[in-house]
Amino acid sequence: MEAIASDYLPILVFLALAVGLGVVLILAAVVLAVRNPDPEKVSAYECGFNAFDDARMKFDVRFYLVSILFIIFDLEVAFLFPWAVAFKDVGLVGFWSMIIFLAVLTVGFAYEWKKGALEWE
Repeated sequence: MEAIASDYLPILVFLALAVGLGVVLILAAVVLAVRNPDPEKVSAYECGFNAFDDARMKFDVRFYLVSILFIIFDLEVAFLFPWAVAFKDVGLVGFWSMIIFLAVLTVGFAYEWKKGALEWE
């Protein structure tokens, strides 16, 4: 039992330090934070409506459409990096799989562009 405890002691010390540091940083932010928001900080930024309004107000869906498109193409890039690193090892099947993946995303992007999802009026 003592051997198991000595094996797991570094993990427990690491977890204790991580939790302690997290608590210290949160408390430091609460104590030292400046609480004088200026009008620019609380103005509408990326979402298109004021930060402190009624939660049930109407909003433009295009903001969310653009953000979903961004997430889709961001994930595409996330898949491209490991594929590019292991390009020599994936072989012909891996190459054509990625080409099909990129073709499907390109067709989807062209469809969204044709429908005017990226146009701002």
